[in-house]
Amino acid sequence: MSHSHVQDVIVIGAGIIGISIALKLQSEGRQVLVLDRSGVAAETSAGNAGAFAFADVIPLATPGIMLKAPKWLLDPLGPLSLRPAYALKILPWMWRFWRASSATKYHSALAAQANLMTLSKAALERQIQVTHGDALIRHEGQLQLYEGEAEFNASLASWQTRKEHEVAFELLNSPEAIAKIQPGIHPRFTHAGFTPEWKNVVDPALWTQHLATAFNKKGGKIAVSTVRAIEIKEDHVLLKGDTANYQCHQLVVATGAWSKTLAQSIGDNLPLDTERGYNTTFSSSEFDLRTHLTFSNHGFVVTKIGKGIRVGGAVELAGLQLKPNFQRADVLLKKAAAFLPTLDISAGKQWMGFRPSMPDSLPVIDYSSHSKRVVYAFGHGHLGLTQSASTAELVATLLSGETPSIAMAPYSVERFKTWF
Repeated sequence: MSHSHVQDVIVIGAGIIGISIALKLQSEGRQVLVLDRSGVAAETSAGNAGAFAFADVIPLATPGIMLKAPKWLLDPLGPLSLRPAYALKILPWMWRFWRASSATKYHSALAAQANLMTLSKAALERQIQVTHGDALIRHEGQLQLYEGEAEFNASLASWQTRKEHEVAFELLNSPEAIAKIQPGIHPRFTHAGFTPEWKNVVDPALWTQHLATAFNKKGGKIAVSTVRAIEIKEDHVLLKGDTANYQCHQLVVATGAWSKTLAQSIGDNLPLDTERGYNTTFSSSEFDLRTHLTFSNHGFVVTKIGKGIRVGGAVELAGLQLKPNFQRADVLLKKAAAFLPTLDISAGKQWMGFRPSMPDSLPVIDYSSHSKRVVYAFGHGHLGLTQSASTAELVATLLSGETPSIAMAPYSVERFKTWF
């Protein structure tokens, strides 16, 4: 089956990035069709921690991180692990990750991340207002927890960096001070940083569906359809799918970790890979969770989802094809039970998702190198939800041919071409 009608704009991807883009384009008078192989928030956007992590301005590739990486990578159940079966495939990505951790590239990425976060914070407020989404937002802050003074002192440089980028926080130096914000944490956690302006959604799947509903109510269309390849024609873009082909004047590729093959089909070979994350969600919980909890040195968070709790995190470098290793979710649960002694961890639902990640921790938000009819919006890593509204605004600006409000070079398609 082929769709001969040439659509105005097609967005491939109905996750939080794609739906946010579709909604923003629609608000500017564009006719938008969204295509997704599974439906709205059917994959990674459904299972994240639900956090708008505007305080997380620091890229993952920090100077000196590769000195720590071997110890992490060799522990198959640690906060960062590399599956042996994927080791050779991930080597080019790891090489670029190492290059990104140089002092010069790190500081450039930090500035770019901070700029995008500033825009993201303002863009989210605009998105909430336009969609009347206040009831789906939690304003409960975040506690980042540390075991002992040495671990806390090692974090102080990162808090100074946040201060330089105007992130509001309060540092706590006793279990008693921590308990005033969140009772029930094991006293082994003696220090913390509290970011009061941190926000969460009630449920990330529900939030994405809320935006999709707003899009549909104004005439937007969302179809379940798998796109395998893209071809640039003289006056349009052709999308080749399993059951249908589509044509459009302009195209946005926002399929997260699955974007790499679509970009390759038109000649853009980008170093996109996936950081697998695991979690367990409890539909209800008696534990009185009052704020988002981050156990940074253990690689996981505990957060409210609906009336329940989600325990999740960690990073597994294993690509898209290898089977999940749910022992990783079990390890996180055991730690959560030890750190929150009254938390009941029975009867939870396990999940694994794919974070689409670039080696320098920055997304790709740019035209294809082969046509300005195609714009890419992927590679947000751990920050897809956080940066979704700002990405939508930037993509809309690119498609209109106008100049974006921030410098776009750090998010360009071309940025890795000199990284040998």
